[in-house]
Amino acid sequence: MNSIIKVINLCKEYNGFKAVNNINFEIQKAEIFGFLGPNGAGKTTTINMLTGMAKISSGQIFYNNQDLTYKIKIAQKVIGIVPDESNLYDEMSGFDNLCFCGSIYGMRKKERETKANQLLEEFKLLDAQNKKFKAYSKGMKRKLTIAAALMHSPEILFLDEPTTGIDVVSVRQIRNLIKELNEKGTTIFLTTHYIEEAERLCDRVAFIMGGEIIKIDSVIRLIDDTQTNNILEITYEPLQLNMKDFINSLQINFNKISVSIKDETCIKIISKEKIDISPIISFFAQHNFYILEAKLIKPSLEDAFVKYTKIDITQMKKEKEKR
Repeated sequence: MNSIIKVINLCKEYNGFKAVNNINFEIQKAEIFGFLGPNGAGKTTTINMLTGMAKISSGQIFYNNQDLTYKIKIAQKVIGIVPDESNLYDEMSGFDNLCFCGSIYGMRKKERETKANQLLEEFKLLDAQNKKFKAYSKGMKRKLTIAAALMHSPEILFLDEPTTGIDVVSVRQIRNLIKELNEKGTTIFLTTHYIEEAERLCDRVAFIMGGEIIKIDSVIRLIDDTQTNNILEITYEPLQLNMKDFINSLQINFNKISVSIKDETCIKIISKEKIDISPIISFFAQHNFYILEAKLIKPSLEDAFVKYTKIDITQMKKEKEKR
């Protein structure tokens, strides 16, 4: 495996409190690696250590197989950072903000102006390039902050909660930009409260709680490992029928299933074995059901997250809504 980042027994301690406690993981080149956990889990602290914004208490950090634990500034040449809150300047225009960021990385004037215009066009911000940053909408601010992190064409992009608190259209645009960047070879380290976002974007994820990594695996394997039952959900038009008798008959004819009524227009069929849909649909049709939809329900990354962390997912959603 071709790891671009490797972390060994990384710790961060504040006055005896371990915000990050002996975590270990590797990130492969050109993958999207998700770091998922509730507020206070250690996500931002980990990013800050990896990017030189916070000193480590102990452990090692490798970039491209080079131990840069105490030389993170060397790595800063190949990394871009998008913090959870924008670090750009309110009184400067979008164009000037980008050019200023380019100058920090030693880009020549012509080079940074060309790159700034390119990014403004790519991020659909050309019309706002001369507006002050403080006049941008939340979504525009987020996009410009990502553009600023890309001025020096980094190999690795750290995104800390990139879509929190912005409108739906901007969320969709930013997710598409993340995919496009990754397709061009950029390695992305993503923290997010939105587990469905990680499911859509990430190759692998780590679940972190209380400063400790609970589980790391590919999104596909985490979801597959969560599935203990096969579930078929059948939605139909309401009809006058003794549902108790119908369910008894259904279970007699298909003796390896269990059945539950979700509501007056929906039944869930559960089985340890794979479900053959066709004979079940035929059985419903024989009893004069007009079926609107029949779908196999698969677990999600959210289900896997709950399984391994035991977190109340509704509470985590409330945390993200407050932001």
